[in-house]
Formats: sequence, C-alpha cells, structure tokens
Amino acid sequence: MRQLILIPLLFFIALSGQAREFEGSQLEKITTVNGVPWSIVHLDDNTLLVALRDGNLLLVDTVKNTQSKVAGVPKVYASGQGGLMDIHPSPTEANVYYFTYAKPVGKGGAPTLAKATLDGSSLSDWQDLFTSNVSVTSGRHFGSRIAFDDKGLVYMTIGDSGDRDTAQQTDNHAGTIVRLNPDGSIPKDNPFVDKEEFQPEIYSYGHRNPQGIVFDSERQQLWSIEHGPRGGDELNLISAGLNYGWPITSHGKEYWGPINAGDAQEKEGIESPKKVYIPSIAPGSLHLYQGQEFPRLNGILLIGALKLTHINILDVNETGQVLEERRYYEDLGERVRDITTDSQGNVWFSTDSGAIYKISRAFQ
Repeated sequence: MRQLILIPLLFFIALSGQAREFEGSQLEKITTVNGVPWSIVHLDDNTLLVALRDGNLLLVDTVKNTQSKVAGVPKVYASGQGGLMDIHPSPTEANVYYFTYAKPVGKGGAPTLAKATLDGSSLSDWQDLFTSNVSVTSGRHFGSRIAFDDKGLVYMTIGDSGDRDTAQQTDNHAGTIVRLNPDGSIPKDNPFVDKEEFQPEIYSYGHRNPQGIVFDSERQQLWSIEHGPRGGDELNLISAGLNYGWPITSHGKEYWGPINAGDAQEKEGIESPKKVYIPSIAPGSLHLYQGQEFPRLNGILLIGALKLTHINILDVNETGQVLEERRYYEDLGERVRDITTDSQGNVWFSTDSGAIYKISRAFQ
C-alpha cells in the first residue's frame, strides 16, 4: 500500500533554505519487497526491475502494486554483502540488461559481470561476460556497481574482498575498477594492458569497497564512491591507471582502536579523494541526476547513505571540485541503498528494509 510521508519531511522541504533542490516535493512510499532491493531500474514509468541481494529478480508494477519473480537468474552466492547486485540497461540493445552478481566459486563468490535479455517475465541468453579472479569468502566488500561511458565501455567496481592487502596486489582484481568492452573483452587502450604485473582489465586500483560509480558525459568525469573503514568514506574522480591508495592511505581508523588505518592520509604517487566523510555515512550507491522535475538537481551527485540513513547530495564542478554537501530525509531512518530517476525526472530510492520510495512534485 502506498504511504504519503507528509510530516515532518514536507514541512522541511517546503520551508528550509537548505532544501532548495527538492522544494515543493512530496515523498511517497510506493511498495515494500521481501529482501534488500540492491538495485532498481525502470522498464517504464509504471514498472520496476528490482534485484534482491538474496538472488531474486522482481518485476514490480508500481500502479497496481503487484510483484512477480523473473525466471532465468543463475544461482548466486548470497552471503553477507554479496548476492545479486547491480542492474544497468544496455545503452545500445533493447531489452538487454547488465547485471553484477557473486558467482559461486569454491567456498565463496566471485564478483561477475553478466548480461541477459528480458522477455516478459523471464531472462534469456544469460552470458557471464567477466568473472573476476577474486573469490570472496568473508562475505564482505564485493563492490559490484556498473557504469557506462559515452563510448559504450562498461566500468565495474570490485571491493577488496575483506582482505585489505589485495587492493595493492595488481595480479588480482580485488580493490579495483575494471573497464571492459560491452561484450566483456578488454579495450586495447586500457592503462595496464601490456604490463605483466597487472590484470589487463584494471582501470584503477587501491579501492576498499566502491559501491557507487557514475559517468558524467557532459563533464567527461567518472566518479566513484567507496566505504572507508571507521570514518574515511571517499568520493574519487577516477582516471586511467591511478592508484587510490587503500590500504596505504586512508582517512579512517581501525575498528579495534583509535589508530589510523593507513600509513598516512595522503602520499606522493597516490590520488587523493575529492571528498572524505568523517564519520562514515556508509555510501551504498551513486547517482547523477539529469531530469526536468527538479531542475536545481541537474548535474548533482546523489548518494545513498546506509549508516547515517539519508540521501547525501554533492554539487561538483567541471574541475572535479566538490562545492557543497547537503543531506535529506535523515528523519526517515532508512538505510538508503539505490537511487534512480524515471523518465519524468522523479527520484526513486530503495532501502535495506525493502521499501521503495518516490520523490515527486507535491503540486502538479
């Protein structure tokens, strides 16, 4: 059943000087699914494709409030933070969707990129395009978000598998962002394609657990956001071949005590983050708003915050500087997992409780 959230959120949105992006909006709980909706994608304005971390894929009719399972998903390693994860529509093929999931390998799960065709309520032609050489047995740090650039190349984030040292060991894919052709092959101009000590798919490395990535085609910027340890979540502007430092550099602390997690916060030869969150917000996703419903949001980054339960927004410029940060819906108390936009420019987000919300204009 839909639920309109009016107080105190609408009052805050309508009157607060800091709430200009969502001025005149309303927040509506559209539905609740049974599981963690790790990724949500619109098939049309009335239908969502929802990936649940437990391995189920759902079709959700947001008008009739009905849900049905999609057949054809392979077995996934659903443990801890891993399972069925991101969804991204193909930029060139109708009804084709890219997925990331933890593929069962040995006693763990390997972050894997796949694609399949959606035909009604089932998937066909499932193809594993790239399976990382990382088997996560800890249940932690799978990464697994997807972005496409304007050339059609696909970027996939991969976490350090809960073993921090692997993020600097470039003979594996742990703690990296990989870049692939749409068919899973390796682009000839990847930065390490001819270096024996690197896996050729690697585009950047030294990441901890990047659970958000987006390409801004207007500014030609690739942004990623990752979990720090205790403090030190990072927003990074990604460039080919750079080392982003983990675990050599970090702004966070060890979980077992007030000790710096890295050797230093910054170091020569290591790319520094554009934004650091202390304390951690625990970023679960990254979305670039491009729509008409909220024109003041255009070109702004929206981050789903898990630990501090809000939508975090960052205004950035052409040189990669973060100009301002603001936080919305903290009073909702929901771990915000994924954020997307429909064709009208309404903002939708999912939460770890299974709820799916819509932000739209209060008065049409």
